[in-house]
Amino acid sequence: MNDSTRRSGRLGLGIIGAGRVGPVLGAALAGAGHAIVGISAVSAESRERAQAMLPQAPILEVPTLVERSELVILAVPDRELPGLVSGLAATGTWQPGQLVLHTAPAYGVEVLRPAAEAGAIPLAVHPAFEFTGTSLDLARLAESWFAVTAPTPVLPIAQALVVEMGGEPVVIAEADRPAYAEAIATATAFSRSIVEQSTGILAGIGVENPGSFLSSLLRSAVDNALTRAGAPTALDVGDVLEALGGAAHGPAEGDPGDDGRGWYLRGE
Repeated sequence: MNDSTRRSGRLGLGIIGAGRVGPVLGAALAGAGHAIVGISAVSAESRERAQAMLPQAPILEVPTLVERSELVILAVPDRELPGLVSGLAATGTWQPGQLVLHTAPAYGVEVLRPAAEAGAIPLAVHPAFEFTGTSLDLARLAESWFAVTAPTPVLPIAQALVVEMGGEPVVIAEADRPAYAEAIATATAFSRSIVEQSTGILAGIGVENPGSFLSSLLRSAVDNALTRAGAPTALDVGDVLEALGGAAHGPAEGDPGDDGRGWYLRGE
């Protein structure tokens, strides 16, 4: 890490996975001032998505991407995550002090243990949001909550990254990640199923544009249900940053207990 990067507070960001999630989170963090090192993309579709969302980002091989990045986002399917992390550990690719963040809902930071054993800092951050993989998602992130799991000393780093993306961090315990993933999967699948079933019935009786016909009903019904479930008012970003202030202004760099990321949390 060079001195100019440390002073600016920017992180060199590498993204593994050019599905619907990775490029959007990369664009959100780039908008907050971080530098995109590159992105991995294999299929023609993923390359097109990467080019659309991150036109200046080079497409790199995974080992090269990891070696050059200070923050690595692993935006890959849940089933691929353990093998990817352990494979990169086996080849000695992870870097000491490097931030490694995955977006899989079912896992906490235990899945990142091979990277942590190599000296990397593990973070689990999942946006409770269904992505389109387009620029539309950037505005919607500002209305979204993110599940955050991390070791206590570095939890403020994960929370701060979420705030920079415009979201609201909610801490989920490591042991609770499977239950969290079940809740997310249930809400997503049930919502999609209900819409498809209802619009299909309306289309069957000749209603044109059944999706538009039901849009106000569905939104109001969901809003009312969420209100009854105790949906809170969105947190003010300033409140989140203030709450993080104690950790963000912890030991000065070089002091005992400094994890080497104090420059980032202090915004230096």
